[in-house]
Amino acid sequence: MGSRCLRNPMFLLGFGIVILMSLSALAAPLLAPYPPNTQHLDDILAPPSSHFLLGTDRLGRDVLSRLLHGGRISLWVGFVAVGISIAIGTTLGLVSGYFRRWTDEIIMRIVDIMLCFPSFFLILSVIAFLEPNLTNIMIVIGLTSWMGVTRLVRAETLSLRERDFVAAARLAGCPTRHILLRHILPNTLAPVLITATLGVAGAILMESSLSFLGLGVQPPTASWGNMLMEGKSVIETAPWLSVYPGLAILITVLGYNLLGESLRDILDPRLT
Repeated sequence: MGSRCLRNPMFLLGFGIVILMSLSALAAPLLAPYPPNTQHLDDILAPPSSHFLLGTDRLGRDVLSRLLHGGRISLWVGFVAVGISIAIGTTLGLVSGYFRRWTDEIIMRIVDIMLCFPSFFLILSVIAFLEPNLTNIMIVIGLTSWMGVTRLVRAETLSLRERDFVAAARLAGCPTRHILLRHILPNTLAPVLITATLGVAGAILMESSLSFLGLGVQPPTASWGNMLMEGKSVIETAPWLSVYPGLAILITVLGYNLLGESLRDILDPRLT
């Protein structure tokens, strides 16, 4: 697998972008020239210069510093939300696919009901009744994005439960929990990994959209979404306030999508 990764230019590009953006976010306190909320009142809406590489915003805050710290928020939301959705989806998919019958019927009808509602509007509805803070955003995104994982893991489990090695484990008297965790779950990890990689990109976009609408991370905490929101009213006179957060979102989402697509090709050569 390692050699196939190194020969895949799409994987290398996606992996490079993901590593670069992740390291930039982790090292934000070291890389940022100023604290993200420090105001420079003599340099309000200053264009990019040697003092402020990406300019300043309407409160005189350094855009580069806020962009780096905002990346920590956006990536953290992506990882935690996807972790929640993967945990729920994998558990339900294993149970549904292995036990079948009424268990499968109940779980899949719940999945069908959840899929009837557009995810974004479902999240908006839930957030409207909750305080719009970082914790709630991560939980809500995770709790409304597990359905695809459930269907994927269920399909894999339905196939795996009929394999000889699973039948041998049952004949050997292995408990159900052991069969699910030791024999079936490891064989579903490849498609789950691909789904998780693509899910991080979707969660970042979702958080940015909510923050842009004022329902996500609240100022003065920096996130790419609320930086876009703050820049939209002065986009003609200070375009750097919108361009740089937009580019950060674009590059990060592109990196995760490239990584996910290339992993799918590498882990399942039949698709190429």
